[in-house]
Amino acid sequence: MHIALITGAASGLGWELARHYHAQGYGLLLTDYNARGLTERVASLASERVDSLAGDITDSLLQQQLLLRCRERFGRLDVLINNAGITHRSPTTETDPAVFRRVMAVDYQAPVELSLSALPLLKQSRGQIICIGSMAGWMPVLGRAGYCAAKSAMGQFFEVLRGEIARDGVRTLLVYPSFLDTPIEQNALGADGKPAQHARSTVGQVRGADWMAQQIFTAQEQGAERLFPDRGSWLASLLWRIAPRLYYRKMSQRFAAEMG
Repeated sequence: MHIALITGAASGLGWELARHYHAQGYGLLLTDYNARGLTERVASLASERVDSLAGDITDSLLQQQLLLRCRERFGRLDVLINNAGITHRSPTTETDPAVFRRVMAVDYQAPVELSLSALPLLKQSRGQIICIGSMAGWMPVLGRAGYCAAKSAMGQFFEVLRGEIARDGVRTLLVYPSFLDTPIEQNALGADGKPAQHARSTVGQVRGADWMAQQIFTAQEQGAERLFPDRGSWLASLLWRIAPRLYYRKMSQRFAAEMG
């Protein structure tokens, strides 16, 4: 039985990934900051193939406990899915630097540290790392400076890591979705670190988390290295590179409400 460790698994894309991988016969170790929500999700699966451990994914102790649980409960780890994430909606110059630090810790530092610690297990199984990035890592999105920076950093780190661990038989899939209908936006931070009060602006079609989970599983099965599921956002990233002034003009129009 293959084992998948999924972070941010109590809701949104993480939960849909958990449901899908469970349906495909995987054993699961799920983690999330929301302990109550995680317990309810695990109970709904009612399966001996599922275990969980709640906590803050930026906590190095939790990371070590998760990997120890993999060894003790399952004896292996085949797929690590770095899904946990946080965002903000706030003009850069008005945002408390603590917000940027929190976003970077969750979206970049945590997946980096957890993945490096998991490598011994993944090498044994010739497993795979899946990172949920964002098209915001490829192009600027107004009001999301910290999020764009974190996702860009994560993408670059794992692109480098991919080339260095391929010889060990460990594969890497980087996923670059656009706007998804998940709680990450509902729980976005504002400039002061409290929940954002204004509605989000979007680019392209807003996709469902269940649809995205299916795309990710299929890409993994096919051995893909990168997944760009939203053609519209991918084209927007090309516009940013080809005609940055035009991109900024259109972005400023679309996101004017968020700039105050």
